Formats: sequence, C-alpha cells, structure tokens
Amino acid sequence: MLGLIYHSIVREIRKDHRNAVVGLIMNIMQTVIFVTAFYFMFTILGLKGTAIRGDFMLYIMSGIFLFLTHTKAMGAVLKAEGPASALTKHAPMNTIIAISSAAIASLYIQLLSIAVVLYLYHVILSPITIHDPTGAIGMVLPAWFSGVAVGIIFSSLKPWFPGFISILPSIYARANMIASGKMFVANTMPGFMLTMFDWNPLFHAIDQARGFVFTNYNPHYSTISYPMKVSIVLIMVGLMLEFYTRKNASASWEAAR
Repeated sequence: MLGLIYHSIVREIRKDHRNAVVGLIMNIMQTVIFVTAFYFMFTILGLKGTAIRGDFMLYIMSGIFLFLTHTKAMGAVLKAEGPASALTKHAPMNTIIAISSAAIASLYIQLLSIAVVLYLYHVILSPITIHDPTGAIGMVLPAWFSGVAVGIIFSSLKPWFPGFISILPSIYARANMIASGKMFVANTMPGFMLTMFDWNPLFHAIDQARGFVFTNYNPHYSTISYPMKVSIVLIMVGLMLEFYTRKNASASWEAAR
C-alpha cells in the first residue's frame, strides 16, 4: 500500500506538468504574487502599524504560507480520484490511496515552495531570523491537516451535490482570505471580533505560527490543539461519508464530474 501511495504521489505531482520542476516554479510564482499583493495592500491601506514588531515581509509570509497550504490541500483532496473514477476500478487502487497521495503531494510542493521563497528572500532582499524555526515549520502541518479534513468533507459530498460542491469550496477559500486572520493577530483584536474568527482552525494555526516566528509575540487567544481536534473530527465524519458514497457509487457520476 505504501508503494502504491508513493507512485500515486509521483503521478499527482506530475499530473499538471510532466516536468515536476515547472510545477514547483509555478507554485513559487503564485506564492510570490500573493505576498507582493498583500504587501502593497498593507502599504496602501496604511495597515503596517497593525503588524508585529519585526520583519514586515516575514509577518505577511507567515500568514500567506499557511493559507496557501490549507487551500491547496483542500483543492488537491477535492480533485482526487473519486469512487466512480476509472482509476479506482482497478484493485488495489481505492479512494483512500487517492486522497492520501493527493494530500501528501500538496504538502510536498508547499514545503518546497516555502523553503525556496524564504531562501531567496533571505539571500537577495534581507536576512531573516526566525525565533523557533522548528515550531514555525511545524505549524504548517495543522494548516495542511485541516485543509485535508475540509477537502475530504467536500469530496465525499461532491457525487451527491455536484453543482453545489463545485461552488462551495471557492466560497470557503475566498472567505478564508479574511477569516484565516492572516492580516491581523489575535492579541490585538477586541473580544467581540475574536469570536468571529476563533472557530476557524486556520486562524489558530497562523496565530500560533507567528508566536514561533517572532520573539516578541506570545499568542494568548489561540491554541495548537484546537485545529488538530477539529481536523480529526472532520476527517472521521468525512471518511464515514466517503465509505457510504463508495458503497453507493454509480458509474454515471464520473460523467458529471
């Protein structure tokens, strides 16, 4: 099974581009464009004062990296081979292997992109210092894991509601542009606003990541355990839905994908 997952990961990475390096470069360019756009937005709107004292670009990247990791993981799982796919009709291939390989391939690409962007920024523009690099990179995992969990929910519901699910992930991703909290930190938010964001696992992951990145920021209103607990619950629910969907799969569903 591990061997099959490995070959499926390679297939996922090369699915969009035969040359894996080209896919990596495109992902890096998307990350750079996001960071640049948010930098100019913060500058134009005069929001630099709301950032944590330290490297402003590092503040932006700490939010963008985790947001993209979460969104990419959700999209990759949603696009994974479903129960009615021709590929899953060939044993021992199944939807669990397809979901696992899509999720791991997404994490692999994102970790490479983060490493390359940080290295280029450190070498070309300005040297950076991360307070706790291990903890900071570790917070990528809750962001990725929660994205996988949400993707499994959407994927298991897609055969039943193809039209609705084709729109809902886009709405969720765009809502997370604000709800993820990558533009502000929890410690500076008033209580009535905090309740609007602390339901989101990605909000907790980003806020905790900034606690590891910056020496002078200690998150008080977010936890590491919350995104993990929510993700585990969502994955359990998603797998039950996926099991039921797989048992009732129809070949005609694939034509509607």
